[in-house]
Amino acid sequence: MKDFTGKIAVITGGGTGMGRELALQLVAEGCSVAMCDVSSANMAETARLCAKEGAQGTRVTTHVADVSIEDQMNRFRDEVRDQLQTDKIHLLFNNAGIGGGGSFVAGSRAEWEKTFNVCWGGVYYGCRAFLPMLLKADEGHIVNTSSVNGFWASLGPQTSHTAYSAAKFAVKGFTEALVNDLRLNAPHIKCSVVMPGHIGTEIVANSRKVLSGEEAPSAEALSQARARMKEMGVAADQLSDAQIQAMIDTQARAFHDNAPTTAAQAAKVILDGVKAERWRVLVGDDAVVMDRLVRGDPEQAYEPAFFQRLAQETGWQLGGLAAQAQRGG
Repeated sequence: MKDFTGKIAVITGGGTGMGRELALQLVAEGCSVAMCDVSSANMAETARLCAKEGAQGTRVTTHVADVSIEDQMNRFRDEVRDQLQTDKIHLLFNNAGIGGGGSFVAGSRAEWEKTFNVCWGGVYYGCRAFLPMLLKADEGHIVNTSSVNGFWASLGPQTSHTAYSAAKFAVKGFTEALVNDLRLNAPHIKCSVVMPGHIGTEIVANSRKVLSGEEAPSAEALSQARARMKEMGVAADQLSDAQIQAMIDTQARAFHDNAPTTAAQAAKVILDGVKAERWRVLVGDDAVVMDRLVRGDPEQAYEPAFFQRLAQETGWQLGGLAAQAQRGG
């Protein structure tokens, strides 16, 4: 698919971050977009920006849906069909994701399963819901967002990171298996697995809101954050709840602001990968370095010395990783 003009794209998690930037760049190239998110307010802002950037004739629709719930994804599909008056789409970006559920042993089962179900279930339900519409198109492309944590299941030796990593490994394996499945059974549809490194998005703050259902951290969330900070050697017992909350907010901003790759840059890499029909898309220089190091010495990938080398070669700010630890992802 060399040209997006006149095509229809579906994007999950279109309210912020890479989802928003994918929508903006697609409409600028003449592609209509249907997006879903759990936040109608965030999607409204994306739609407003798309109206300014979009080429003549493009359409943008917004749909509230939780990608971890199949009925809501099927409703999203039906709304796309009805509102865009089409039985086909050309591009499916299973982009939505959250962090959380860091520890399988000591963490909350509900948080673990919600994180896994959004990050893996959203991809699975997205493909199930929209595959019939892709099959009816003359050409199609599925883009599933995994992560560098889809081939390196860690944030470092001091942080548990199981739900997110397990889900992203599942996304990577599923998409790789789809390469041959589609070649055999639907050769006009291509697929790509996207593995971003540290990208400047709102995932830290958004994950907290999705998991707690609240704008501000709950008492339970603050308690969990305090426990994680103690595991990392911070004297958290000496801090008030207000100080803990302020640190969480600061880390969320730092994760966005200190990222070596912006969401707009990431979206361009992804769309260039679609045009080049690349099934494996690493996003960010840090992702490229990490891929090389893990492949080069997989037996040592979870040892402290490996993490120190990784941080040194990627130039990662450890504060960015600590921000992820604060939201458990």
